[in-house]
Amino acid sequence: MRGSFAGRAALGVAVFVAASAAQAGTISGTATYDGKVPALKPLSVAAEPICAKQHDSVPNEMLVLGAGNTMANVLVRVVSGLPAGKTYPAPTTPVTMDQHGCQYKPHVMGIMVGQPFKVLNSDGILHNVHALSKVNATFNMAMPPTRKEASATFGKEEGMFVIKCDVHPWMQSYMGVFSHPFFAVTGPDGKYTIPNLPAGTYEIEAWHEKLGTQKSKVTVGASDTQTAAFKFAPPTK
Repeated sequence: MRGSFAGRAALGVAVFVAASAAQAGTISGTATYDGKVPALKPLSVAAEPICAKQHDSVPNEMLVLGAGNTMANVLVRVVSGLPAGKTYPAPTTPVTMDQHGCQYKPHVMGIMVGQPFKVLNSDGILHNVHALSKVNATFNMAMPPTRKEASATFGKEEGMFVIKCDVHPWMQSYMGVFSHPFFAVTGPDGKYTIPNLPAGTYEIEAWHEKLGTQKSKVTVGASDTQTAAFKFAPPTK
């Protein structure tokens, strides 16, 4: 009987979780670039021979476009509308950034307060990871060839800031630290999805490293999917 009760209890929890997820809302959309595409100069890695063997130059990640001028590296997040007082536990799965080919990968990241941040050194050469945060304490982790992995955490919510390599000045990425899990970063197809939202009206923000931010208000119901598209354009002179 005990085993049967435990099985029924576990099944009840699973059904409750599945029902809660089914009743949650989703916001999705696409970020696109509207304007003349600039001819960005590729980044030279010739100063680092090991990386130069992998590629003589790398595309400038300042503007990464897909088919139809869809935009990668746009971070989309909920900025208001979440239930007051609700807290969200940080995932134990780390956000991972690799140093590979003298590039930081990925170029744009979001992480939750308290979530592990893992840094890999796949190049096997001297790098460093210099976080230029302003709310959180800054850090500068040296990663010599023998140090293949390092980790850190961020204790406070903070908007986007730069992470750079002082050894290779062309290497940089961007990080945002959030108190909730409702954020996403677009890939080359420009698409993002923010799931599991309670029914409500939300203000969402799309951020790009050079083209600034855009905001949109979206009302989503239970078991509902709404869309919000963002279109970025170069600054007018």
